[in-house]
Amino acid sequence: MNAKPLANRVVPALLVALLLIFHAQLWTGRGSIGNVRDMQQRLLDQQTKNTEAQARNDQLAAEVRDLKEGLEMVEEKARSELGMVKPNEIFVQVNK
Repeated sequence: MNAKPLANRVVPALLVALLLIFHAQLWTGRGSIGNVRDMQQRLLDQQTKNTEAQARNDQLAAEVRDLKEGLEMVEEKARSELGMVKPNEIFVQVNK
């Protein structure tokens, strides 16, 4: 008869201990609420930095594209309007 009251005390005590362990893990462990909140903030910060960097990259790519196209346009106008010839090229003009 003495074994039953002891078992009746051990099981709830064990369950309470497990509950305390899981509760402590929730507040202080690797996957704790504070840790998750911190990681979410770091993720938002990194996403903001990535968005800003992508905007800078897009702007630089547009500038490079404009410079390439602009130089080609300038060269084309210089060839057609001013008769520009590069070294080792022969200028041929056909009149219609």
